Amino acid sequence: MHVCFLCNEYPPGPHGGVGSFTQTLARALVGRGHQVTVTGVYPRERSGEENDQGVRVLRLPHAEIPGTGLIVNGARLRDALRQVHQQSPIDIIEGPEISLAVIPKDFPAARVIRMNGGHQFFAATLGAQPRRWRSWLERRSFAHANHLCAVSNFVAETTRQLLQLGNLPIEILPNPVDTLRFHPQPAEVEEDGVILFVGTVCEKKGVRQLVQAMPQIAAAAPHAKLWIAGRDWNDPQTGESFIEKLRGMISPDLTEKIIFKGRIEHAELPALMGKASICVYPSHMEAMPLAWLEGLAMGKAIVASQTGPGPEAIEDGVSGLLCNPHEPGSIAEKIIQLLKDAELRQRLAKQARQRAINVFSVESLTERNEAFYAHCLALDRGRNVRASAVQQTILPRGTDSNS
Repeated sequence: MHVCFLCNEYPPGPHGGVGSFTQTLARALVGRGHQVTVTGVYPRERSGEENDQGVRVLRLPHAEIPGTGLIVNGARLRDALRQVHQQSPIDIIEGPEISLAVIPKDFPAARVIRMNGGHQFFAATLGAQPRRWRSWLERRSFAHANHLCAVSNFVAETTRQLLQLGNLPIEILPNPVDTLRFHPQPAEVEEDGVILFVGTVCEKKGVRQLVQAMPQIAAAAPHAKLWIAGRDWNDPQTGESFIEKLRGMISPDLTEKIIFKGRIEHAELPALMGKASICVYPSHMEAMPLAWLEGLAMGKAIVASQTGPGPEAIEDGVSGLLCNPHEPGSIAEKIIQLLKDAELRQRLAKQARQRAINVFSVESLTERNEAFYAHCLALDRGRNVRASAVQQTILPRGTDSNS
């Protein structure tokens, strides 16, 4: 089959979990004999066409005139899809929540939304006010989809309620992790006492509470060190750097224990993660965070958030420990427990790796995605057959259906 992903953050270059997921699944589908195209809108200097291990990547140039993005980018995307479809018919076109807003309802392919946590989802779960324009676009996008899937049950059911999706079926397909690239490192690589956070350094990732937990952690485990790896976030209103805000909260006696590593290329993450004793992800909310799954695959003892899909990703006390991300004391308690109990760390790490293989490996999830796509195509063919039969029944004999 020919699968087309709509993605505006396909690696390399700045990207988040959606970009990493798209690349992982796209490469896996190509490896199983399918044709895959990825297209989206990018800064003009990054536009063009490339081949990524058999994946055709079309980076369309972003509109240059402010305020014209929806019209210009939408037109460019539609034109690109028509050309791709003419060259080789697209069977599946898929993107995140807002992506189908500019795709016609009659585009001749199964149109799939994969819920990774859209605008209204994060606004509602983080207590923010959703923007009307983005909310309208999101609703329009869902109206243009004829199949739905989600990366976790939590994001599926929360979005169902927010967008009033009724009883529409939503397939649960967790994000896949490459367990060959992310795998346990030799024991001697690990640096004792290193606590590693990986992700965007911003409020919703719980980094502030993690930094606030460090005095308690350092008092109980003087050898502890916190490494924060990820790109900085700047407040759009003030331009203030979140990293600089965090630096201002750190007492002088802890400055050498809290190290900001900056943005790390995805290909370099396994080597960095291999050095950690513990991986910590105290996010306030997630959909199904790939960073957590990479930590599982690395065979690391993990402390993660109990909110949202946390229990779907990690079994508390079995494949990791879950904390209250809003309470620095809760974060500190779980980390201290692991730092002081090597046997517990090893047990959780072993179960973490096993869970990554059993539940989140790219091999098993590629098969599940293939089956979902085949089901979508079968449903669409069934609808088309029924529509054709109804049309032939209601039209008088000899009437041209195109007249």
